[in-house]
Amino acid sequence: MDLNLSQKHALVCGSSDGIGKAAAEELARMGATVCLLARNEEKLKKVLSGLSTAHDQKHYYLVADFDDLVSLESVLIEATRNQAPFNILVNNTGGPPAGPAHKADLEEYISAFRRHLLANQLITKTILAGMETSGYGRIINVISTSVKAPLPNLGVSNTIRGAVANWAKTLSRELGPKGITVNNVLPGATQTGRLTSIISNKAQKTGRPESEVEAEMCAEIPLARFAHPSEVANAIAFLASPAAAYISGINVPVDGGRTPNL
Repeated sequence: MDLNLSQKHALVCGSSDGIGKAAAEELARMGATVCLLARNEEKLKKVLSGLSTAHDQKHYYLVADFDDLVSLESVLIEATRNQAPFNILVNNTGGPPAGPAHKADLEEYISAFRRHLLANQLITKTILAGMETSGYGRIINVISTSVKAPLPNLGVSNTIRGAVANWAKTLSRELGPKGITVNNVLPGATQTGRLTSIISNKAQKTGRPESEVEAEMCAEIPLARFAHPSEVANAIAFLASPAAAYISGINVPVDGGRTPNL
């Protein structure tokens, strides 16, 4: 199986922490030169210092905030001028706050739409030409299992994630003739800051200990535990590899079997 990413150039969004950080680390171990992208420069520097350079890669980072699409576009255009074409794109950013759909303000939907779908579109459009000219293209979107079965109390997230999934499926059909694959990775409950926040908020609202809330959540997962970010990163890295050349337009749950449908 060909998992070698030497001579490949990867852009990993939201890579200062969590799943994005784990994905960057795995892609670097497989030989890719990694460009980290997030808004916290200090965290980016720390992640950068820990990336493997066993294949003589020269990793680097870009600082941008997905709430400022004009600045994001400027940063990306500059990178495409000064760096090799990107072959791999991992679209990833933190999920919207929890809460029921009917109580969310319009700005919550607009903000989530901007950070997820609009940012994904902008990034993809900006770097797509490089994938075409290089002859290698992998677009992997980190979304959520909610695109298959909406999750309770995540109304805005359920809505926006579904939009991103359908955007990705559309892209896969449009870009397939160019040899560019587009796939979605759907993490379940994963040990990240977002999960910690969800557990804490639920504990506060119900008046129960966090340990009890956590145990209840784990009981809903057939594998009876939360995922480690590296386990989600493994799926991302495989889809980025030459071995996944004929896999496109699919959703890959990494959820320990929790999603109740196929």
